[in-house]
Amino acid sequence: MQFLDGQQPPYDLTYDDVFLVPNRTDVTSRFDVDLSTVDGSGTTIPIVVSNMTAVAGRRMAETVARRGGITVIPQDLPVAAVADTVAFVKSRDLVADTPVVLGPDASVSDALALMHKRSHGAVVVVEAGKPVGVVTEGACTDVDRFARLSSVAVTDFVTVSSDATPRAVFESLEASHEGLAVLVAPDGTLAGVLTRTGAIRTGIYTPAVDAAGKLRIAAAVGINGDVAAKAKALVEAGADLLVVDTAHGHQEKMIEALSAIKALDLPVPLAAGNVVSAAGTRDLVQAGADIVKVGVGPGAMCTTRMMTGVGRPQFSAVAECSAAAAEFGASVWADGGVRHPRDVALALAAGAANVMIGSWFAGTYESPGDLRFDSAGNAYKESFGMASKRAVAARTATDSAFDRARKGLFEEGISSSRMRLDPDRPGVEDLIDHICSGVRSTCTYAGARTLPELHERAVLGVQSAAGFAEGRPLPSGW
Repeated sequence: MQFLDGQQPPYDLTYDDVFLVPNRTDVTSRFDVDLSTVDGSGTTIPIVVSNMTAVAGRRMAETVARRGGITVIPQDLPVAAVADTVAFVKSRDLVADTPVVLGPDASVSDALALMHKRSHGAVVVVEAGKPVGVVTEGACTDVDRFARLSSVAVTDFVTVSSDATPRAVFESLEASHEGLAVLVAPDGTLAGVLTRTGAIRTGIYTPAVDAAGKLRIAAAVGINGDVAAKAKALVEAGADLLVVDTAHGHQEKMIEALSAIKALDLPVPLAAGNVVSAAGTRDLVQAGADIVKVGVGPGAMCTTRMMTGVGRPQFSAVAECSAAAAEFGASVWADGGVRHPRDVALALAAGAANVMIGSWFAGTYESPGDLRFDSAGNAYKESFGMASKRAVAARTATDSAFDRARKGLFEEGISSSRMRLDPDRPGVEDLIDHICSGVRSTCTYAGARTLPELHERAVLGVQSAAGFAEGRPLPSGW
């Protein structure tokens, strides 16, 4: 990475402050670009879902891993709950989506409550393990909520063998003018579902899988308590990567926790953070981190900078920390502050191996929250920061009432925010398409076929606020 004409400014920069200059290139297609990362995480696209309770659950983990990213399960969950989530994700198919399943005697209200847990927007009605109908939201319109699904389900639906190729599934759907195929095993039982878009995605993305060919998933652990024992238990439960996580990563307790875990010689990569300086990065790497998380205060749910004045503009933090990590053969993840595909591309250009995304993914079907609607009928989900009073209350549930009340006085995060579902991109896969399309295009402009080449070849300029505003589209006209 270098600045245009070598003119790096004497102040720190956010993603909005910089732009990439096109290079002479022989990369002619977005599909000539390999988005695989080289940090040992096993991701084939540079996306990590942040360990936020409002974002990272089993549906998110399954869906993102199928497209090549990885999800970090939050540290607040008991080991047994994490183990259940890991087992679920590891049991999922690499191609077919997990269907929402109900019996024929279930009610329409049951179907409507579950339908939007998955972006395919359908419930498969199953009897004795075999699919007998499909229910969509349209089929439930103006229908008594207590009606049985057997009375509203479409029984003439597309079924395809579970061993059919994605292209064959797509062609079956194209021929029938349907959007969803029900996949059945040789014995006729339900194996999964696949949409037309899902079939296309299988040819674009490579799932992030472990040595056994199962979907990858990561888990977080804090720096308090018996950290080493919990880390060992998480790996034994099947976690493919551990994240030692605290808001202020450059502290003695982090270094002690990290050293204790590293001494176990667990067979998984170890990420730790958060820091924003070269010194912090070096200390964590020397304590045992393979990956350092970079970012203090840039997240949408974080109030740290406004409360404390502590933090650093994210682009400069990532650039400095990635250079320091490279001295030891380690990597960094850019954690927070991305709101557009350009921000992801700029983080990668600055040297990040992966980019962590939290609130942006909270407003999707796959996030754990319930789908709600505001007075105007817009769909949204609630999100909250992991240093907020709401998160602290959950994290300290076993403390005394007095201690919980005392800790609740101090928060550095938003406890409730409405994350609207984008009507054009309501599913996390839609956002992944959006991000990866932008990053692939960035690479073609830079003349890079890989992410390390993007960092090596990136030429950056510094722009004014007016320069950033000039780049925004005007969809509603002049």
